[in-house]
Amino acid sequence: MHAAAVSRPAVRLFRSTAHAVSCDATVAAAGAAQPAGSWRGFAVAVAATRAVLFYTTTFLFASPLFVVMLAAYPYVLLFDKFRRRAEHAVNTVWAKLSTLLFYSVHIEGLDNLPPADQPAVYVSNHQSFLDIYTLFHLHRDFKFISKTTNFLIPIVGWSMFLTGHVMINRVDRRSQLDCLKQCGGLLKQGASVLFFPEGTRSKDGRMHAFKKGAFSVAAKAKVPVVPITLIGTGDLMPNAQEYLLFPGTVKIVIHPAVSAKDADSMSAEAFAAIASSLPPELVAPL
Repeated sequence: MHAAAVSRPAVRLFRSTAHAVSCDATVAAAGAAQPAGSWRGFAVAVAATRAVLFYTTTFLFASPLFVVMLAAYPYVLLFDKFRRRAEHAVNTVWAKLSTLLFYSVHIEGLDNLPPADQPAVYVSNHQSFLDIYTLFHLHRDFKFISKTTNFLIPIVGWSMFLTGHVMINRVDRRSQLDCLKQCGGLLKQGASVLFFPEGTRSKDGRMHAFKKGAFSVAAKAKVPVVPITLIGTGDLMPNAQEYLLFPGTVKIVIHPAVSAKDADSMSAEAFAAIASSLPPELVAPL
């Protein structure tokens, strides 16, 4: 028997075996990929359930606390019209109770916070719907700016009105100017103001260039700017996915205050400070 007669069947057998092994490997790979997809689907389902529970919790706490705010409102108007510390204290309790079961907050740089009675402009990057809830953990009675329509939300929006937060219509230039004027007036009366100087929540997870308004207000009022980096809120509840809430920890980094000077310099210093605590890929080129 010639060697060639033996080699051809052997080659066919090898090729057949190799094909079978290749098919088995493909099936195995597909089987291995399936649990990963299933796990992702499960994680999203859990996150959606957590979001429903979060919103339910926040409204359940807001309802009785709103009654407390209503009771305190006459006192606030008479004795603390601008800072409204009693109302802000209720806001803080509400935010901390709302987040307690859903994510933890770690704060770094507390010694960089100015005294509670010193007016300042607080500025932060803006990633998520959770940013305001998180910043209430600082125990500072700042006023923040929000769309006029948000003040119409039952209980939560009404509470914002009682606390004296600032309304803005973003498509109305006159409303924007009135908003900045109101913020300047609050600072002169001893109240602090919180701005998200990017203007809106990040759509791609990166921090973008700052608008000048917050820093113009600080420069005119001659108050410091306190830069704050929020890390993780966008991972827990991504922008435009407010129906999801993943578990995790959020970090707040408080940077040294930027002393009052011209608006452009304060903006540049605040941007650099906030960016210093973010990975480079999460800072958009200016």
